[in-house]
Amino acid sequence: MTNTQESTEREIRPYGSWPSAITADHVAAAGRKLSDVCVDRGADTPTLYWIESRPDEAGRNTIMRLDDSGEAVSLLDAPLSARSAVHEYGGAAFTVHAHTVWFVNAADQAIYRRDADGTIEAVTATDDDVRFADLQYDARRDRLFVVAETPVEGGEPKATIERVTAEGARHVVAEGHDFYASPRLCPRGERLVWLAWNHPDMPWDATELWQAEIADQGMPGAARCLWAPADASLFGPRFAPNGRLHIVCDDNEWWNIYRERPGQDGFEAVTRERAEFGVPQWVFGQSTYTFTDDGRLIAMATADGLWQIGEVDQNSGTFLPWPLAWDFYEQLQSIGDAVVVVAADARTPKQLVAIQHDGTPRVLRATDGLPATAALSAPEPISWPTASGDTAHGLYYAPASHAYRGPENERPPLILKCHGGPTGATSTALDARIQYWTSRGYALLDVNYRGSTGYGRAYRQKLTDAWGVADVADCEYGARHLTEMDRVDGERVLISGSSAGGYTVLCVLTFTDVAAAGASYYGIGDLRRLMASTHKFESRYLHRLIGADEALLTERSPLAHAERLSCPVLFLQGLKDKVVPPDQAETMAAALRERGVAVAYVEFAEERHGFRDADNIRTAIESERAFYTRVLGIDGVDDCRALTIDNFDR
Repeated sequence: MTNTQESTEREIRPYGSWPSAITADHVAAAGRKLSDVCVDRGADTPTLYWIESRPDEAGRNTIMRLDDSGEAVSLLDAPLSARSAVHEYGGAAFTVHAHTVWFVNAADQAIYRRDADGTIEAVTATDDDVRFADLQYDARRDRLFVVAETPVEGGEPKATIERVTAEGARHVVAEGHDFYASPRLCPRGERLVWLAWNHPDMPWDATELWQAEIADQGMPGAARCLWAPADASLFGPRFAPNGRLHIVCDDNEWWNIYRERPGQDGFEAVTRERAEFGVPQWVFGQSTYTFTDDGRLIAMATADGLWQIGEVDQNSGTFLPWPLAWDFYEQLQSIGDAVVVVAADARTPKQLVAIQHDGTPRVLRATDGLPATAALSAPEPISWPTASGDTAHGLYYAPASHAYRGPENERPPLILKCHGGPTGATSTALDARIQYWTSRGYALLDVNYRGSTGYGRAYRQKLTDAWGVADVADCEYGARHLTEMDRVDGERVLISGSSAGGYTVLCVLTFTDVAAAGASYYGIGDLRRLMASTHKFESRYLHRLIGADEALLTERSPLAHAERLSCPVLFLQGLKDKVVPPDQAETMAAALRERGVAVAYVEFAEERHGFRDADNIRTAIESERAFYTRVLGIDGVDDCRALTIDNFDR
């Protein structure tokens, strides 16, 4: 993206009031995402497929194919949408072979087949409420291996690894664990491996690698455990072209790549970097390394918030990053002797890129960017001392405009941004939401609080028993750190976050006095109610983050201490959310409203966990801007959305 040269004469306007070319429409358009990159290796020429979300079609997901001329072609018409609901977060909702596509349809969660001629028909039953994910095609036997989630009356859904025939018959391959992921076939089809884990662990806490050998007649044999490392997690099993199994493990503190020892049981480390070659498995189908047809091991790794991609020397284990401009990558796959990956940086939105054997990149598909005339704020990695003698991390964005600057005696208001998860991480990829704020004169700190990924297992585990304490302190100390550096106005600190980040928002507002107001997107106010009502995947998550003690859950629930929260709060909530049900926002808002606290509540009837519809995305960020403008009393803003704020007369 090319920016115009910054004017030497900029108009002085209060921070937060700057007109901006970056609008809510740009934020909504940025909801178009590229995911689930897949390569058809059964075609005469390897062909690239991926999922593309459509915010302007209520968040529908279509499957895209790159045709011979390099054009992207959509394969699904509305109302069909490729999205899995396993674990509620889904992922890996399709696979392809020889131009035939199998996909999970969002509306009924059944598996459908799209033939090469465009004919589409259901493979599995459309009326039994079974969910599927992580589809893997067995070309030798014309069948699928999948993760299935079957409802159980009066109990949690049952998870299985299953094989699904071309006629839709289902047969269980593995059962007995609470969760399964990543069924993967070896190149010749005689070995199937997968990951499994049980409550109360999450997949980044402890996982096991299992295998079933497949007989010539096609029947999988008895499952056996290949690796169950103590106090370590496994991620992303993948077979090299020669059939040697690789996997990512963090038993040496960092998620590094391992491989089977030749001729014997067990695994040996390939890489030994102080970097992460894995990511938390919130969704299925993530890929951080791959093998090209000529046998090279290509991988991506993150350290200190920045990603690199390059080749791993399979003899020495040395990771050799390529000198490319991007510093964020995801969804790495090989195609012939090249690789494809979703790449981005602070000035470039996520785009699908092919990188040739010689390191030459070529953009295949770009998402919507921001206006060329817009000034963009670059992320500055910073660290700061926090509670208990620890250090917290984050990305700081300063206000940016070609046309405006703040008064000399004024410092900008600060937005603390809390990522979800809480096991997640910030990203250096161009974020239209962040630039929406910085281009208007806000500063923003994207907090990688303790518990975030990308800094090793020990940092990730610092949130164990400390959720609602460590993350809260890191936000508070981060705001005070920037205030002491005279970079922001400590009296005008705002905080915004979604899901688990919304919980951190409410905790910061309840248990500290650092923020003047906050916006909670489908956040958590009552931990006990959440523990009783949330979905299976996260139903024991709180046991590790806080514990099951009733008194402790009450102690860390903002709703139980609503009398301590006195600043304005904006709640934004999808009414079909099964991860954080609407009653979390409703009860918290009602308790504050009754006490006379300023409250705005915006609900979205058709949204689930995370907003996907373009109109709703626009409404949400415009409501947040109207809320901040009014509660901070920012002058000179006359284009805000109408917003009802109870108990507020300005």
